[in-house]
Amino acid sequence: MSIKPPLDDLDVYVWEGKSDIAERVAHCLASFDIDVIRADGLEVLPERPVARPALAVVSVTNIDGSRLKARDWQLGQGMPVIWVSAAPREKDPRVYPPEYSNILTLDFTGAELRTLIFKLAAELRSADGKVAQSEPLVANSPAMLALLGEVDAFADCDSNVLIHGETGVGKERIARLLHDKHRRYGQGAFVPVNCGAIPDGLFESHFFGHAKGAFTGALYAHKGYFEQANDGTLFLDEIGDLPLYQQVKLLRVLEDSAVTRLGSAAPIQLDFRLVAATNRNLQEMVRQETFRADLYYRLAVIEIRIPNLEERGAIDKIAVFNAFLSRVAGPDVGQSVPQAPQWVLDLVANMVFPGNVRELRNIAERVGIVYRQLGVWDESRIRQIFATLAALRAGRDASARESAQIEPVDRSRWDLAERQRIVSALDGNGWRRQDTANALGISRKVLWEKMRKYQIVGADAETLNEFET
Repeated sequence: MSIKPPLDDLDVYVWEGKSDIAERVAHCLASFDIDVIRADGLEVLPERPVARPALAVVSVTNIDGSRLKARDWQLGQGMPVIWVSAAPREKDPRVYPPEYSNILTLDFTGAELRTLIFKLAAELRSADGKVAQSEPLVANSPAMLALLGEVDAFADCDSNVLIHGETGVGKERIARLLHDKHRRYGQGAFVPVNCGAIPDGLFESHFFGHAKGAFTGALYAHKGYFEQANDGTLFLDEIGDLPLYQQVKLLRVLEDSAVTRLGSAAPIQLDFRLVAATNRNLQEMVRQETFRADLYYRLAVIEIRIPNLEERGAIDKIAVFNAFLSRVAGPDVGQSVPQAPQWVLDLVANMVFPGNVRELRNIAERVGIVYRQLGVWDESRIRQIFATLAALRAGRDASARESAQIEPVDRSRWDLAERQRIVSALDGNGWRRQDTANALGISRKVLWEKMRKYQIVGADAETLNEFET
């Protein structure tokens, strides 16, 4: 008996143009839990849950003079595209650009369509984390019990939250817990966004959304992350990775509680809770002027720190390991791997996991697979897994120590020399900024920034603040 692919909650938009494919697509997918929606003539795509994956089947007859490109359509609608062509062209690069990677001929069979849809659906679910089960939340240690006490204390307030924690400690899990426990926002959507994964130049389209016709390929209006999180929670992971120019735009939305889509002049009022997370020292970044102080204060109304696995101690290490181990499927359907013997738990308790819960999960999976395949706790193989991990880590630590022993470059001498060069140029040009900048081959603003950096004050010191006004 064949097993249906996991295609629950999938939307397939069909834009058939001059072809006749919408009914055929619906017939081919009739036995699956897939919503087939005709896109021809729609002014706005129907509302759907944020987490609901979608893809499109589009006829190439909709391409008018090559103005419509697959890449534009995919960026505009936020979904992959299957292109249908009247004749097989074998992905000829003279006809199809590289972005036309998913192509069917007009005489496609149901099997061909389903195979391609299954592939894209699997990629979509893998990309947004739908494939993985939610990680177990283990809290036996005093450190974790204290953390959950903080979550309970602050979950039901409307203020923004900033979560601190090392990589792999489960920041998104705590953010989701804050969302679920909120009396009002918990009823709305939880929208997770990895700030480090936003393509350069697409920040506005992803966060602000766009109106129909805002750019080539924007055939329908599209909600950005801000709107998707309205009446819910927007979770910005790795907030420290946002460039300064994007931080300004985020701050403006938080200040105004409104967003304006690209291509539109009408602001849309918003009501959502912002939860941000970082593994970086934002206070130090503020001092280094790589993170805006006003945005930091806006985010850090409430601050929560997640303890790492070492701070949680052996009691949580073992409990987390057993929780992940129990989720590794056994040889028979529905059978799980039993609790590991004490010598395995001792290995877990005595090992340091810099990657925290994420790294421990990988170890549990590897150990569980050994048991699942062999049916026994093979001590030599399992000890080798831990020994290999320890050896790799020792090699990385040795490389780090060697790098630390390299004598650092004395940049103070360079700074002193550059300061003297600027002062000499100022003296030679009567402390006239523009003439000095021209002589140095830099802009007037750069000259001012260097004067401020090196605390150069001259005869016209009263103008030092001219760029601050």
